[in-house]
Amino acid sequence: MQGANFSAVTEFILIGFSTFSHLQLMFFLLFLLMYLFTLLGNLLIMATVWRERSLHTPMYLFLCALSTSEVLYTFAIIPRMLADLLSTDRSISFRACASQMFFSFTFGFTHSFLLTVMGYDRYVAICHPLRYNVLMSPRGCACLVAWSWAGGSVMGLVVTSAIFHLIFCGPNEVHHFACHVPPLLKLACGTDVQVVAKGVGLVCITALLGCGLLILLSYAFIVATILRIPSADGRHKAFSTCASHLTVVVVHYGFASVIYLKPKGPQSLEGDTLMGITYTVLTPFLSPIIFSLRNKELKIAMKKTFLSKLYPEKI
Repeated sequence: MQGANFSAVTEFILIGFSTFSHLQLMFFLLFLLMYLFTLLGNLLIMATVWRERSLHTPMYLFLCALSTSEVLYTFAIIPRMLADLLSTDRSISFRACASQMFFSFTFGFTHSFLLTVMGYDRYVAICHPLRYNVLMSPRGCACLVAWSWAGGSVMGLVVTSAIFHLIFCGPNEVHHFACHVPPLLKLACGTDVQVVAKGVGLVCITALLGCGLLILLSYAFIVATILRIPSADGRHKAFSTCASHLTVVVVHYGFASVIYLKPKGPQSLEGDTLMGITYTVLTPFLSPIIFSLRNKELKIAMKKTFLSKLYPEKI
């Protein structure tokens, strides 16, 4: 963070919602409800997997790690965003902005790496079932989760270090509701801004596309294996174990591509804010819903674990 020593800017002002002044209270209530639901959904998933011994398998270990990364990702951004919606002072210190960027990128990329690991888990389970216990041993699974978190941390550190080594000489109004890379780059000055912008963009897109391609490769082998299963029941059962993961991948990469692969050109503040909301609030909100509704085993375990305590006569 040495850039802070040479910078005339000591704080930033987040003006992402400034053009929605008449809707800020409605946005606050809506995003607060979605955030609480996201927290509750992910905590329910984690508690269910923890309490239900039948779910102590690699797939649900990865799901727990994914829920943890999602909770931490939203915690890095949404509480601050909710506070700004109710406040007239939307300033954020240089260090706080750098911290928010580091944690949001760390947990965001950890999420992407864990989705890739889950795709590999489904590939091994369907394409190499006899070797599953060897390839997905407890130690191996722990290593995959640890490497996902380490990879996310490296991405967060690389991106944040690159951006905050730049010199910010004013103005200090960030056209976003969080410390996001593109609006901060617009405030930087110096001869190396374009080099940093291209480098950070290349690193982020390479990581996302690399994960996406590995997931596509896993599912190409999965589909080829499923099509060779003679019975319709067998094909349906095999695919049902992948349905929730595949749906979350489509949602995650669909919204991520809107953020990172959108064409360059003049963008309105309203458009940038709404696109940011889809990835920051909507995607984490949908993820626990998809896993809870499309995963039959998890849904049954949730009913057994929690509803049986509230309505024992219905279980």
